[in-house]
Amino acid sequence: MPAPMESPNAARFAVPVFSCFLYLWIAATSSLNPVWASQVCEFPAIFNFGDSNSDTGGLAAALWGAPPLPNGQTYFRRATGRYSDGRLIIDFIAQSFGLPYLDAYLNSVGTNFTHGVNFATSASTIELPSIIFPHLDGFSPFYLGIQYDQYMGFMSKSDFLRLQGGVFASLVPKHEFFNNALYTFDIGQNDLGRGFFGNKTIKQVNDSMPDIIDQFSRHVENIHQLGARYLWIHNTGPIGCLPYILVKFPTAERDEFGCAKAHNEVAQYFNHKLKEAVVKLRQSLSPPAAITYVDVYSVKYSLYSNPGKYGFEKPLEACCGYGENKYKYGIVGCGYSKVVNGSEVFGRACGRPSVRVNWDGIHYTEAANHLIFHRISSGAFSDPPIPLNMSCRHHNHLPQI
Repeated sequence: MPAPMESPNAARFAVPVFSCFLYLWIAATSSLNPVWASQVCEFPAIFNFGDSNSDTGGLAAALWGAPPLPNGQTYFRRATGRYSDGRLIIDFIAQSFGLPYLDAYLNSVGTNFTHGVNFATSASTIELPSIIFPHLDGFSPFYLGIQYDQYMGFMSKSDFLRLQGGVFASLVPKHEFFNNALYTFDIGQNDLGRGFFGNKTIKQVNDSMPDIIDQFSRHVENIHQLGARYLWIHNTGPIGCLPYILVKFPTAERDEFGCAKAHNEVAQYFNHKLKEAVVKLRQSLSPPAAITYVDVYSVKYSLYSNPGKYGFEKPLEACCGYGENKYKYGIVGCGYSKVVNGSEVFGRACGRPSVRVNWDGIHYTEAANHLIFHRISSGAFSDPPIPLNMSCRHHNHLPQI
């Protein structure tokens, strides 16, 4: 695997003041308080649940193979099943703890699950989808309930393999890793898209949110009952800023930055209900769990509202693919070709993905993912406001500052 590459934008943001003060507070008091002296979490494994924003090859392994180059070109130099030119946020999370990138649960070749598993698959939803891949425009059968079932089965099989011994026992997590692992969730965008592309009104999509969030909470409760204690939950991003929405709904009212206003408001409502659910989960789960709600929406939206601040340009335009519109999206997918008006057209990548936000009309570039990771890992966008490497602490154990 090539050496990690630093994003050209990494130096363009400052560590938030709160996080700096919190680190200084810990350093100053750790000699007096042995509990706070060991605040930095050392997770031995990560178990991830989600959709294409964190899929490291699940859908590719299950169905038609990895999306071709230029997907993967920036870091891996090959197609890996990720819908990006390089790494995803979940890759940077794993890297920050010194763990290997997560193998997809559905990948049967060359997998090593010693330090965790990725159950995410592209096109996954929280709710059971009613239409599954009719013409590649449907949704994944591996919705969150199935991902939970896969996790439950993986735990049981891991116990069995360890008892059996041999080479396969060395490829699954130790028993205690399941209780001490970080559990990450990044799912919900496709539940919104399902409503929008299913010709529902904005009100109808909003009305579906309570049921969707209830199902999310139920799956989190089930995973907690199996031993999960440290949960890192992303809200959903500004879907109204993505080319696949902007092209599909050309008459939708735009905000001052060119994003579809009503579609982003639906995302914000989803996030509001998700945050309420997290608060309830903290109160109801027994034994208590350390649950961190992460406002990814605000970080992603800042890349559209002020791209120049972070070294980006043309945030509403897809870097890879082909479309005869200002968003460069909709006719040929990234890495594929198609005959258009008698000529073969290729879905090529733009010349400088490192200064672009959107990769293929739906997903983000490695450069954007890298910056998003650094901003959310600081704790400035978390509830409670603690860094990723302290997310094993229960919120009621935080210092009062």
